[in-house]
Amino acid sequence: MDFELKTFGLADACRQKCDALVAVVTENGRAGTDPVSKIVQAARKSGDFEPKAGKLLQAWGVEGVAAKRVVIAGAADGSPRRVQSAVQAAIGALRSKGVKRIVVCLPEDADEAAVRVATTAVAEASYVYVATKSKAEGRELERVTIAAAKGSKAAFEQGRGMALGVEFAREMGNLPPNVATPTRLGEEAKKLARQHGFKCEVLGPKEVERLGMGSFMAVARGSEEPLRFIVLQYRGASDSQAPVVLVGKGITFDSGGISIKPGPEMDEMKFDMCGAASVLGTFRALGELKPKLNVAGIIPACENLPDGRALKPGDVITSMSGQTIEVLNTDAEGRLILCDALTYAERFKPAAVVDIATLTGACVIALGGVRSGMYATDDALAQSLLAAGDAALDLCWRMPLDDEYAEGLKTNFADVANIAGRPAGSVTAAKFLQRFAGKAPWAHLDIAGTAWKGGASKGATGRPVGLLVQYLLSRQGTAATTGKTAARKGTRKAAA
Repeated sequence: MDFELKTFGLADACRQKCDALVAVVTENGRAGTDPVSKIVQAARKSGDFEPKAGKLLQAWGVEGVAAKRVVIAGAADGSPRRVQSAVQAAIGALRSKGVKRIVVCLPEDADEAAVRVATTAVAEASYVYVATKSKAEGRELERVTIAAAKGSKAAFEQGRGMALGVEFAREMGNLPPNVATPTRLGEEAKKLARQHGFKCEVLGPKEVERLGMGSFMAVARGSEEPLRFIVLQYRGASDSQAPVVLVGKGITFDSGGISIKPGPEMDEMKFDMCGAASVLGTFRALGELKPKLNVAGIIPACENLPDGRALKPGDVITSMSGQTIEVLNTDAEGRLILCDALTYAERFKPAAVVDIATLTGACVIALGGVRSGMYATDDALAQSLLAAGDAALDLCWRMPLDDEYAEGLKTNFADVANIAGRPAGSVTAAKFLQRFAGKAPWAHLDIAGTAWKGGASKGATGRPVGLLVQYLLSRQGTAATTGKTAARKGTRKAAA
């Protein structure tokens, strides 16, 4: 899908040749003399339309309007959240109607945030998964024009970059687990690197063994699919600038291992690599936006399956950090691959580390599907992530990291156990990861409730790519400089 930004108002939008015109109107918008404004005025006067968020009024063949279809979408007070709701509702109403070109005209007082979220909203509402269908039907939309009286090129480009990143993450998350294997994730990372000039290393089992990643390797033992350890580097600033490191959980299918999950909805465990998908999606956006900062992405990728060689409850394994871990439940495997990735991240001497994982069902119980759980060791980092989530409409909520929550992780047989019981399960999982987080400011995003939807809307959401991209963009010009970046000690050539 191609996006473009035009600086004009509703009167000019009415003259644009396209399949559909979406006019976003607000409660206090100034009445115009164009044909669409006249419809809005008449409909409001008769009580047939109120510009509340998501409310629609549709018309066909309006005299004086070049578009075949007109969709008037209410945006209430015109805030970014309301504009998002309006655009999503309008695009949803036009799906499966052969619409290939759309003009989305924003209110004349729309600000930069509205331009950005309108762009991402179009992409989100028009996305259709077709990769493994015999007939690739449903992706009709080809060209979108965002029209704004106060058009902001920078905000538009940010929205476009975010939209491409979110779409990439959704596509990867939606692929079936026999397609989106650890090997495929590595191939996608290499492809991104070739297209956008990133540095990429993809390590296989032998290289990972030499690095001493005993915890990661233990999880991968039960699968015939070989693990992959993926390292991407985007360098938009000087080598003296310390990078932000993003670490994404890449369990491409999670059966629970020996502690096997119940059968119902187990198919949704293909989404257990959505943390990895969000890192790849963020790099897709970085390739478009090219911000002036340095970013590293780390993805430990493997399957968690039961087998004669699989990890067992009661096993004690040794992590890359040297800490030993008693495995009490093999279905708490995400933290076991992330802990080695967090140790590896230290060699980049990072300005900050953020890990992203579909880690716990407990977070779903706590926050549902509205906000991702966010844990942080640094108040400034936490505030930056909260602000980024608010700006991108990809919300998170800070959760506690009190030391008392770590008491349940104590064990007689190792340095730490991998679970601490049912109470505060998302918190204790974060406390486990904190042991391996190093000295840099660290945050953990538990996206188990936000990374995908079930039921009739089943599919990956692409979250929290928007939050991550917004956070990284906010760091431009303020990132710390702490010596040379990215020591690569112990890495080897890409695995075949």
